[in-house]
Amino acid sequence: MEKTVAIAGLGAIGLELARLLDEEPEGLRLVAVSARDFVKAEANTAGFRHRPKLVPLDALAEEAAIVVECAPAAVFEEVARPAIARGRIFVPASVGALLPRMHLVEEARRTGARILVPTGALLGLDAIRAVAEGPVESVTIETRKPPRGLEGAPYLTEKGLDMGAVTEPTLIFKGNALEAARGFPANVNVAAALALAGIGPERTMVEIWAVPGLARNTHTIRAEAGAARLTMAVEGVPSETNPRTGKLTPLSILALLRGLVSTLKVGS
Repeated sequence: MEKTVAIAGLGAIGLELARLLDEEPEGLRLVAVSARDFVKAEANTAGFRHRPKLVPLDALAEEAAIVVECAPAAVFEEVARPAIARGRIFVPASVGALLPRMHLVEEARRTGARILVPTGALLGLDAIRAVAEGPVESVTIETRKPPRGLEGAPYLTEKGLDMGAVTEPTLIFKGNALEAARGFPANVNVAAALALAGIGPERTMVEIWAVPGLARNTHTIRAEAGAARLTMAVEGVPSETNPRTGKLTPLSILALLRGLVSTLKVGS
């Protein structure tokens, strides 16, 4: 059965996802998009084979069964609330924005909506979910990014840290996933997804490093659990248009959407 999809935000993640969906993967149809700049959005979708309808953020849930959020974290609730109120499937790319808004999960339970978190730029969330069914001693994630990929984070502004002055690998932040999500809303969606898959945002520990000259965003996960000891690393290629995110993220969202309509589904 075909499922209709709407996308909020046509930045590095949303526009690439829209292009992928315009190739008509089986069982999925892009019907609507929303963006801050309607003129730019019109230009970006002009060459699509099946041009989606351009609507305001709060109208996306009226158009599609699945609403995918790829917008700035500042407008997260403008996308999430209508989708959840209408009982839609809500797929957030800004997972870090969900952590301080877990009341939305309770609202989804009330309305029958589903919130499906994509793996994003990570790997191994199936394994983390599995070991979390038993005792887990610790889960940590170490994120290394070029300094430019961290610019604009509220934590850096608060601490007066200048990424242009970083000349060697520097530990910028150490704390739990909830604290990281508040301080780096555009950078720690991976840590948020890891926390939700495993032992929660307060017990999931995060390190963020600024590394000059680093070509790829690197995430290393370590978990100590009763069933297994896990060590996993991924080196993601940053997006040319937005170094805060990687090329893997829109592909991960597409894989999640395919899983909703596939006859055979393997893992998450």
